[in-house]
Amino acid sequence: MIVDVQGRADTRRIPINRVGIKDLAYPVRVKNGAGEIQSTVATLNMYVNLPESFKGTHMSRFLEILHATSELSLASLPVLLETVTRRLESNDAYIEATFPYFVAKAAPVTGVRSMMDYRVTIVGKRSGDDTELTVRVVVPVTSLCPSSKDISQYGAHNQRSHVTITARIAGEIGIDDIIRIAEVEGSAEVFGILKRADEKYVTEHAYDHPKFVEDLVRDVAIRLNGEPRISGYVVEAENFESIHNHSAYALIEKPVP
Repeated sequence: MIVDVQGRADTRRIPINRVGIKDLAYPVRVKNGAGEIQSTVATLNMYVNLPESFKGTHMSRFLEILHATSELSLASLPVLLETVTRRLESNDAYIEATFPYFVAKAAPVTGVRSMMDYRVTIVGKRSGDDTELTVRVVVPVTSLCPSSKDISQYGAHNQRSHVTITARIAGEIGIDDIIRIAEVEGSAEVFGILKRADEKYVTEHAYDHPKFVEDLVRDVAIRLNGEPRISGYVVEAENFESIHNHSAYALIEKPVP
């Protein structure tokens, strides 16, 4: 018999809120909006709470559970959290996975297709019988300055912006759905490949839809307010200014009721 040191009792009477593995790079399979499976690499944090009487947790079990998981998604997180709490004899569990998520997009005029990548984080928390799911997406868009357009005789400064949505999930919703909420509210969308006809369209579309960073977060918030599958959110916009050596930033938060 090999001694199980972690299984020994601890006499200091101090529970630990979170203990586990952090910054684990691992290949995972995620499902896109069309129900297709794509392979990517996630960076994972997996924790449980540790009662005061336990000396340590069994770190290897996190990897065993992950290795037996066929798919990582908002839909599969509740089952994964339940498995973690059961296998590690804990009441609480926390799983966070950050990964690049790819969407095939068609250019607006020519229809040429290319891949866009988005940074996605899904978070699952379990405490007793309660489970909380959160998803965060970082979506690049184009923003064109209304003031620059109004005061200039020709042209207007524009830049690439990041719209970040952190949403508390209240119903079945896809990552693609949340990405689209951000994309449609930019001055223009961002694409992997654009031919000349597409570039003309995107440039003119942005000029016809100027938005301050404040407009971005407000318009995205309006769409989120009308989405019953999201119970609370934080929406952020950061404009990487093309004529300033700083970013413009705005945030709106709607707490979970």
